Amino acid sequence: MATSTTSDPLPYPTLPHHPVSPAQTSPASSLVHTPSPAGSAPGADSRGKGKGKETAVDLKGFAAGTASGVTKLIVGHPFDVVKVRMQCSPPGTYAGPVACLMQTIRAEGPRALYKGATPPLIGWTISDSMLMGSLHQYRLIIARAETGDWSGWRDDGKGKSKEGEAKSLQLSLPGHFLAGLLAGQTVCFVACPTEHLKARLQMQTTGPKLYTGPIDCVRKVVAAKGFFGLWHGLTGTLLFRSWMGVMFLSYEIILRGFNKYAPDMNQGTANFLSGGLASNTFWTGAFAFDSVKNRYMTDSLTHPRYTTWRSCARAIYAEGGVRAFYRGFVPGILRAFPTNASALLVWESVMRVMGAEKIVEKSD
Repeated sequence: MATSTTSDPLPYPTLPHHPVSPAQTSPASSLVHTPSPAGSAPGADSRGKGKGKETAVDLKGFAAGTASGVTKLIVGHPFDVVKVRMQCSPPGTYAGPVACLMQTIRAEGPRALYKGATPPLIGWTISDSMLMGSLHQYRLIIARAETGDWSGWRDDGKGKSKEGEAKSLQLSLPGHFLAGLLAGQTVCFVACPTEHLKARLQMQTTGPKLYTGPIDCVRKVVAAKGFFGLWHGLTGTLLFRSWMGVMFLSYEIILRGFNKYAPDMNQGTANFLSGGLASNTFWTGAFAFDSVKNRYMTDSLTHPRYTTWRSCARAIYAEGGVRAFYRGFVPGILRAFPTNASALLVWESVMRVMGAEKIVEKSD
């Protein structure tokens, strides 16, 4: 990602992780860390214009995450509707994902594929902004800890210190895992109510509707469970989103592989493919946790079946063993590749355009 990787700074036409001459740098290269020139104020660039001023929190990752969240909604929501309905409907309701899709369109029309889209339109925009923004911050913090240099002043765009030598922050693979894990857990407090409302609205099929819209859904959840009832399923959300560590570790490993074995691959193509493949790795491990989370979130407000996240997991297991946790896996995995590949491509591209801080690869 824009905060990931290569042993040397890069020229802008190449992949973010493709090693080239240290004398070449660009906004797409790794987070180059350089002390300010002698006689200048900390954080000012070598030309004395103050463009390199460091702030406590770099907001560029949050801004790029907003674009990523909108992309994710547009591309992925129809797949998500089918996935949630298969996860949360009684066994045998749908013969498979295609049957669920066709039955939904015939009974409710194509617009039903974007049912429940309003909460994630707002929530995913905010949550992806927080996820990707906090990921950027955690990467910088961990990279500075691993490098042993906490000053964090940005360079002047040439990627060199005052001694004329390239000096860069480095991030190891364990660092990428930890940054993803922490970012996934950080975003849970925003993502949980969004996913809760989305899942309840998605489960409204034909017949009388319990909720007239997202605002009515909020009112009824709060009336039944209190304000903090919006965070019903937070434990499941934390367990599910902790797999973000695997997601971003996989992304980095795959991207490094492309840089090593296909160094001439287009930068955007490498970002897109790495994001899609990494998301498939993520969903393969996290899907069972997602199933429990969604089932628990969509439980009846007035006559709940499940008292805890564990009781919900036991009930799903009783329906068909391990396989029961993977109902809806096909639409989920089909959704994962284009949705996350597109979202990560957009995030990387926006980060490069904004010239966000960059990090180089550390040998593991």
